[in-house]
Amino acid sequence: MTAEVVKRKKGFLERMRGNWDLLLFCLPGMIFTVIYHYIPIYGVQIAFRNYKAHMGIFGSAWVGLKNFTRFFNGADWLILVRNTLILSAYSLAAGFPVAVILALMLNSFRFKRYRKVIQAVTYAPNFISTVVMCGMLILFLSPRVGVVNNVIRALGGDTINFMSEISMWRHIYVWSGVWQGMGWSSVIYFAALAGVSPEYHEAAIVDGATKFQRVLHIDLPFLAPTMTMLLIMNMGSILSVGFEKVYALQNDLNLPVSDIIATYTYRYGIIKSDISYSSAVGLMNSLVNSVMLVTVNYITGKLSDNALF
Repeated sequence: MTAEVVKRKKGFLERMRGNWDLLLFCLPGMIFTVIYHYIPIYGVQIAFRNYKAHMGIFGSAWVGLKNFTRFFNGADWLILVRNTLILSAYSLAAGFPVAVILALMLNSFRFKRYRKVIQAVTYAPNFISTVVMCGMLILFLSPRVGVVNNVIRALGGDTINFMSEISMWRHIYVWSGVWQGMGWSSVIYFAALAGVSPEYHEAAIVDGATKFQRVLHIDLPFLAPTMTMLLIMNMGSILSVGFEKVYALQNDLNLPVSDIIATYTYRYGIIKSDISYSSAVGLMNSLVNSVMLVTVNYITGKLSDNALF
């Protein structure tokens, strides 16, 4: 070991001793992460066993890849993956640009008082719980007492059962999510725009640039690294569509488009008590997300030099 390495390690240890109070401050988060994110990893082996609760994990028979082959030999796996990918990609394609556009519009708004009001109004839906949001959607779109159908009937139209229409369910799910999350998602972009020096805009105005040109050539390049990081993280969860909202809006009539991997694992793991099979499906889902994250991160790093690692 060279003297330089010894000096570097010694300096790191000295810095740790000199900042013990900061390390103590981080200790609860570290303990929480280890307990709830690292220790449970040993339970992954349930996916490779025929798990019986009374026998425990290590007492249950080892079946290898049987649970995985069962999933891919079934008739539902392609439909589940397709529904999950469509919902996730649709949500990403709709929500990602809306949050950026909202941040750019708020940043360009000259009246700060009204900008704060707009921010408060757009942030507020994020604090509505998923169950309450789904209850609102079901109530507003109800065929009998829903506000939307009352308006349709008043205009001479026929009642529509929105929640049972396969062609409408995905749009309801995605755009209600965009409305609920666009304000909160725009916060990080708005914070990034706050770091843009006013001198750039002043110089562009002197050169005769329009507001759109300033957004295109000044604001967007500053947002590009942040957008890239968030895009990579979103692609890393491409198969992790939220379970709660889908399950709350799901019924037998819209099941062909609303049945996703998360609801499938819930149905087999909790309702049918097939823990090993549902664990295998969930593990497969996580592995695909990990591969997507690494792949998109690698491609993005080669194309733009902006990557998570």
